[in-house]
Amino acid sequence: MKQKKYTIQNNPFVVPTNDGKVIKEHFGLATNGNSKISVAHMKAPAGWSEPFQTPEFDEYTFIIKGKKQFIIEDETVTLEAGQSIKIEKNTRVQYSNPFSETCEYIAICTPAFSIDMVNRENK
Repeated sequence: MKQKKYTIQNNPFVVPTNDGKVIKEHFGLATNGNSKISVAHMKAPAGWSEPFQTPEFDEYTFIIKGKKQFIIEDETVTLEAGQSIKIEKNTRVQYSNPFSETCEYIAICTPAFSIDMVNRENK
């Protein structure tokens, strides 16, 4: 029998959160042990924010719906549906949704997202 050369993900790992954000990792460390890349579908509720961080991975974000705010070093950037951004590793950044509707987006990290590599600051 020929081995399949693809994987369909129907059961992503749901990352536990306490801030209302929904994180479903489709591929990555938590889902399939892949340390090279992670792909996650996210929903950040209106009013959501997290502390500044300086991740040890590149992070690509593609906005599906709504808007998301990024404070990158000391510059504030807002992305809307259909836009994307790459934030290079070792860059201080804060992610938030100070807007009135949920922001839905895809996040891709290389190497894969790991809480040990995020380097979140205390609030």
